[in-house]
Amino acid sequence: MTNNFYDKAETYTLPLKELVVEGEIADPGRVDFSDLPKRSVIVKEALPEADGSNRFTGAFRYDGYSLLDILDKRVIKKANAPEYNSVIDLFLIVENDEGEKAVFSWGDIYYPNNLHRVIIASDVSRIVPSKTKELWELPVKSKIVAASDLITVRNISSPVKITVKSFPVSMKMNRGMSPMYSPAVKILVNGRKAGEIDLIPEHVMNERFEAIFYGRGRGIHSTTPFTGPLVKEILGKFFPVNPINIQTGILCFAGLDGYRCAVSFSELFNRNDQQEFLLVKMKKDSVGGEFRMFAACDFFSDRAVKSLSEIHLGF
Repeated sequence: MTNNFYDKAETYTLPLKELVVEGEIADPGRVDFSDLPKRSVIVKEALPEADGSNRFTGAFRYDGYSLLDILDKRVIKKANAPEYNSVIDLFLIVENDEGEKAVFSWGDIYYPNNLHRVIIASDVSRIVPSKTKELWELPVKSKIVAASDLITVRNISSPVKITVKSFPVSMKMNRGMSPMYSPAVKILVNGRKAGEIDLIPEHVMNERFEAIFYGRGRGIHSTTPFTGPLVKEILGKFFPVNPINIQTGILCFAGLDGYRCAVSFSELFNRNDQQEFLLVKMKKDSVGGEFRMFAACDFFSDRAVKSLSEIHLGF
């Protein structure tokens, strides 16, 4: 007996399948798991029902290999590098041998305040309630486990391939653009305009997030809070929240100067940690306005796109 609630039941091995990494990298090929450390995550899993409700399927500790470690020494070779050389518009397509796919942004993997939250599980243990002693049905195959997801449809079994891609939108990068003011944000779905954001609806409540705003390149920017509505509250009317979108949707937030980042549909609409994205309304005379985004889930400030001009959704 120990004080660790997450290590009180038998651990079972899940058979791993051979995994390859390909796409926009210079060194595609097979993953050697023997060189990687094992990480642990604790999750409460739930799946959607046809009536719109969610069905709890168990609480588990998973041990396995994080996507951060799997990709860490792969050399990125971006297809759009001459136009945009930042890694923050990259995303990953994880596939299994049955054709199922789950999509993750580069930010899902490398930017969270808490790292190693997406793993390929090789071992599982139940987290058993002390009074009811319920024994949830155990998985029998290795699986992707996204520990920050509320509805766990991205936890597909037996992954065999990871493909690295940059978001397929072309925008000229204009560094140092001045003035830089976008009065509205165009919403595009697979390249077609679906709407526009030019104001915050009166019924949408603001949130206030205290922040240490720290960039990967320039370090500390500010310690002032960010205030605004949740991005998902504004975008919900344009993008339906359903299992397919959660599992495979990917968005691109772009500023007027061409600066842009990828955000997975799930990390925007399907979080279990309340580390949300804010849409911040700027002052009329601001060079960063009318809107900018703030990602409370990120350690770095890189995905805080200012002077938002376009939001793309792709699959």
